[in-house]
Amino acid sequence: MSEPLLTCEQALAEACGRIGSESPRLDAELLLAEVTGWSRTRFRAFPETELTDKQLEHFRHLVARRSMGEPIAHILGHQDFWSLTLEVTSDTLIPRPDTECLVEAALELELPERARVIDLGTGTGAIALALLRERTGWQVLAADLVPAAVALARRNAERCGLPLTVIRSHWFDEVEPQQFDLVISNPPYIEEGDRHLSRGDVRHEPDSALVSGSDGLDAIRHLVTESQHWLTPGGWLVLEHGYNQGEAVRSLFRTAGYSGIETRRDYGDNDRLTLGRWH
Repeated sequence: MSEPLLTCEQALAEACGRIGSESPRLDAELLLAEVTGWSRTRFRAFPETELTDKQLEHFRHLVARRSMGEPIAHILGHQDFWSLTLEVTSDTLIPRPDTECLVEAALELELPERARVIDLGTGTGAIALALLRERTGWQVLAADLVPAAVALARRNAERCGLPLTVIRSHWFDEVEPQQFDLVISNPPYIEEGDRHLSRGDVRHEPDSALVSGSDGLDAIRHLVTESQHWLTPGGWLVLEHGYNQGEAVRSLFRTAGYSGIETRRDYGDNDRLTLGRWH
């Protein structure tokens, strides 16, 4: 005797009981949307809609992956960031909403109409592509050390139809000599051995994109120092960092000689980025 068909609401309720994340209902709805091609609004408007056997089997398979801790973005293969939908793989960080604060901060700066910008450690290309989407006249270069990340950022640029140049480089090492109006980065900033590395989605992300020395500031120190040689007079450095690193990062900026130094908060009201101007 075949198993009775489940409605959308019944399938979602079953999934919520298996998914142990912080947002089981949201996760379940995203997975069901992937399986059915329907919007989350439709599930709410027509909760009594029955799933086919094939849809239910596929949905339960994805739920099982999520219940084992695999990130939603890796299961779906994509993640929304800014106004873009980006391909995501396990080779890079998953773009997070709080990183959109870097994009907002950069767009608020008084930069030339054809500003020269570099996004270091670009990963999926999220920051660079969001800036290009909003400022079509900017000349944006993106760099990453990991070949798979370089290829991914290039695919995302093509996917979004944006003219992003992506090169392989460890920070500035392989960048052709030039000056930029804006250097922007979401570098690694987690301390070695931090307990958060064994929790949540970061368990499935590369340590090279997360960890930066005993205090988490090695990459930021390097970028604050090196960016001086690449910024135009009056150019800006914008860096993401940890919620508890604002004071330390401001000190690094001050010691290096930046002005207009400011730490801004993310959507959760935590210190998230610091910016400064080079004279």
